[in-house]
Amino acid sequence: MFKQIFLPLIAVAVFITLVGLLGQGKLTPKVSLKTIKIDNLEISVEVAKSADERAKGLSGREKLDENSGMVFVFDKNSKPVFWMKDTLVALDIIWINDNKIIRIEKNVQPEIGKTDSELKKYTAPSIVDYVLEVNAGFADKNNIKIDQMISGLEQL
Repeated sequence: MFKQIFLPLIAVAVFITLVGLLGQGKLTPKVSLKTIKIDNLEISVEVAKSADERAKGLSGREKLDENSGMVFVFDKNSKPVFWMKDTLVALDIIWINDNKIIRIEKNVQPEIGKTDSELKKYTAPSIVDYVLEVNAGFADKNNIKIDQMISGLEQL
């Protein structure tokens, strides 16, 4: 009798609690990671394709694992502008067009407490189809240079 009545109630209570935590941002869903490569260096990336995903980006993150990052996917002929709103970790921003690195913004620092108008803006140097954000210092540590090719972007 106990199993027939209380176990389903317990399962429902656990489900409701998990849904509540997820809605409050206290529990994050498992993110699907993809792998891209710069030469032989593998980078595990989250992918931001939609406008909402790109707007959220890495904001609120307290850390970013080594050799990981986020790739922002844009339509052809895009010239996006980035900022560090609500971003808590320093980043390298790597601008990519036709799978080739065209600029690297190194050691971009968080700007906590600034208003939107006070935040520094980082504009693509020309049209891009991808932007890769990784930990600050990643480009120097791994000898990443302009004109290097990135593979695996087509799978995103």
